[in-house]
Amino acid sequence: MSELEDLLGEVARRRLNARGIGGLKRLTAGATQEVWRFELDEAGGPTPIILRRAPGGTRVSETAIGLETEAQLLEAAGRVGVPVPAVRYVLQPEDGLGHGFLMGFVEGETLGGRIVKSEDFAQARTFLAHQCGEVLARLHTMDPAEFPNLRRQTPAELVAQYKAIYQASAWPRPVFDLAFRWLEANCPPDPAQMRLVHGDFRNGNLMIGPDGVRAVLDWEIAHVGDPMEDLGWICTNPWRFGAIDKPVGGFGQREDLWAGYEAAGGAPVKREHAHWWEVYGSMRWGVMCAGMTAAFRGADPSVERAVIARRTSENEIDLLRLLAS
Repeated sequence: MSELEDLLGEVARRRLNARGIGGLKRLTAGATQEVWRFELDEAGGPTPIILRRAPGGTRVSETAIGLETEAQLLEAAGRVGVPVPAVRYVLQPEDGLGHGFLMGFVEGETLGGRIVKSEDFAQARTFLAHQCGEVLARLHTMDPAEFPNLRRQTPAELVAQYKAIYQASAWPRPVFDLAFRWLEANCPPDPAQMRLVHGDFRNGNLMIGPDGVRAVLDWEIAHVGDPMEDLGWICTNPWRFGAIDKPVGGFGQREDLWAGYEAAGGAPVKREHAHWWEVYGSMRWGVMCAGMTAAFRGADPSVERAVIARRTSENEIDLLRLLAS
């Protein structure tokens, strides 16, 4: 860690006009990127800062958009009123730290189980679903033209993508086969206007306080597509953390989410399309869980990968419930 600390200290002095850094500590948050917290020694006193960096600085995911683009998205989101951490600095090659960026620290909670159950968030849970709808409406006003490198996918293309991933596993699952047939048969038309989509807007990627949403995090799979994808993803069962009677993140109802979205300028929500995207979200997570088996047996035999792989059967139950509704 001493080399990392030395290099960050040099960045603080040369790039941010600070005296140095202190208290560098790696956080457990972040499944695909490194997340570090430290104090920036500035003239006005210590300022908490977060470093979001590629593993080792160099191991860039083939499926992620890139941390430099993620920093640009955060800045653009802030301009349209989406609560996000302020980007302080994007790492440059000459800094010797690899790919990443520095952003302001936002106090709050991201653990879904606590947000759903803790008394600290009891009041927030009464309006959080509506507020998430408002945030998504603002998020979907971001101009996709600012990010020409983001992939663009229609609903049908997304289904085809995950079907190919599923079939490549060579592990037949009758429930998945049924779900793919239903998704193909009921696929909504291409959106009249493609929007920037966060792609992982859910309990766990939202920094929550007693006052509600304080920051939208983890933009690494943002893309351009149907904005309804974001509204469906937050309603899938894995993000409810046991509170299955509250579809929106375990803290609210779909109707409140949709009302907040429409009140803040989002397009009117078609209920049948919202249901389709919820089925798609459950299928997507199921395929992702099933894929963890190969990762566990291969390059990453971690407990986390094994636990996620075991959740595939839970998603099969979720899919059957959704298809029967």
